[in-house]
Amino acid sequence: MMSEEKIQRADKKPFSIMDLRAELQALSDINYLETNQKTIPTSWPMIGVRIPDIKRLAQKIPKDSLLEYIEIKPESHEEILARGFLIAHLPYEQMLEVFDSQLSLFDNWCAVDTFCAALRKCVKNNRADFLERKVQPLLQSPKEFEVRTGVVCLLDLFIDTEHLATIFKNIESLKNREEYYVKMAIAWLLAECYIKFPTETEVFMHKTELNNWTFNKAISKICDSYRVSTENKNRLKKMRRK
Repeated sequence: MMSEEKIQRADKKPFSIMDLRAELQALSDINYLETNQKTIPTSWPMIGVRIPDIKRLAQKIPKDSLLEYIEIKPESHEEILARGFLIAHLPYEQMLEVFDSQLSLFDNWCAVDTFCAALRKCVKNNRADFLERKVQPLLQSPKEFEVRTGVVCLLDLFIDTEHLATIFKNIESLKNREEYYVKMAIAWLLAECYIKFPTETEVFMHKTELNNWTFNKAISKICDSYRVSTENKNRLKKMRRK
């Protein structure tokens, strides 16, 4: 005879897309929504739910139903973020199959950056393959948020001794890109490289032909970091271009 607990588990309905949408609405924070509307320009409707809460809700989706949820068209910015978390929970090869479908939804920096960060565990054991099959093609895309995705993937997944030269080569290949969110991502990437590999990165900065705006923004980001010494900051400030 089944125990009461087992009967309750058997009767419990799976967490549906309607459940997800209802819980997102219940978690809406008007103050957070107003902040997001000012800082995240997007054509998607926004609800105003914090990312840790979205991630927690995504974890309620049964693993054997992830692809079914991913096939449902999102109705809000927050659903796009949740969809990114679901894709990142897939096995690596399945993730690759639906990766491009997520790119097609991107029209803002937050969706890009949240997705790239979520991919760390999924990509961890397949970085070389992911770099070749997804990241490098994205860096050559004519689309602003596809390029940003490639740059932020480099930042989240590849800043190490093995890939530093590849990162510098890719930064140089993007030296003339003028899209705002591409330039900001490159500056962020270069700043993180400096924080982790100051000597090698400063050598690169002395010879790069990166456009002046992005170069100077990278220096500003480096100087904002508490992980960089005052001496190094003062030296870098003298490298700013006019």
